[in-house]
Amino acid sequence: MSQTDSASPPIPNVVSIAGVDPSGGAGILADVKTFSALRAYGCGVIAALTAQNTRQVTGIESVSPAFLRLQIDTLFADVRIDAVKVGMLATADLVRVVADAIRRHRPAFVVVDPVMVAKSGDRLLRADAVDALRAELLPLATVLTPNLPEAGDLLGREVDESPAAMRAAARDLRALGARFALVKGGHGSGATLIDVLDGDGATLELPAPRISTRNTHGTGCTFSSAIAALLPQRPTVAQAVTEAHAYVAGAIRAADQLTVGAGHGPLNHFFALWPAAGR
Repeated sequence: MSQTDSASPPIPNVVSIAGVDPSGGAGILADVKTFSALRAYGCGVIAALTAQNTRQVTGIESVSPAFLRLQIDTLFADVRIDAVKVGMLATADLVRVVADAIRRHRPAFVVVDPVMVAKSGDRLLRADAVDALRAELLPLATVLTPNLPEAGDLLGREVDESPAAMRAAARDLRALGARFALVKGGHGSGATLIDVLDGDGATLELPAPRISTRNTHGTGCTFSSAIAALLPQRPTVAQAVTEAHAYVAGAIRAADQLTVGAGHGPLNHFFALWPAAGR
C-alpha cells in the first residue's frame, strides 16, 4: 500500500513558534523532538535566540517583528500546517505579530504555552508582553497551558496547588478566551501532582506521582508540544491532552538515562524509541 494511500491519515505538520535553547532541553529543539516522537512532522519559526544551558540563561536576542512575520507567512504559503504551538515570545510586538498571523492563516489547532520564567528562574517574558499575551493570544488558543506561577501572572492573583484553586484558575483563564485551559501542577510540593483541564463544559483532573529527578528542564515546552502533535491525530482535546500527559511522564521517568549538563537536565524525548542502556 502506498504511503499516501487515502485510507491512511496524513502525518500532521506542526509548527513551533518559540525561542531556541542551545542545550536542546527546551524551546524549538525540544518541540521538534516531541513532534517527531509522536508521529508529527516538525517545523520551527524562531522568535528568539537565547544563550542558555541547564543552569542559567545569560542572554536573549529577539528577532525583529518584521522577520518573525516573514518566517510565518513564508511557511504557511507552502506548507499545510495542522497545528501551531506558541512558546516563548519575549516582547509585546512579537505577541501581536503571532496573533495577527494566526487570525490570518487560521490553523485548526493552536496551543499557547505562556513561557514566562525559565527553570533556572530567569525571566523570559517582559512585563509589557503579559498584557499583550492576555489580550491578543489567549482568545485564539485551542489549549492554554500555564503552570501555577504563569496562571497567577495571567490572572493577577496567586494560584496555589489545591485542586479547587486550580479548577477555579482554569475556569477563569477560559473566561479570558481560551477554548481549553490546562493548569499544570508541577510547581506544587506534594507527592502527587495534578494537572487540571477545563473546557467544553467539563473538567478533567490528571494526577501523577512526583518523579524523583532533577532532569525536568523543558517539561512545559514538551507537554504543550505533545498536545499540539496529538490534537490533529485524536478525536477530542481531552484524549490528546491525556496521551500527552502520559508521554511527558514517560520522558521524565527516562530522563536520568541522559547526561546533559550539570543543572536541570532535559527529558528523554525518545524514551520509547531508544532502547535503554544494556537492554
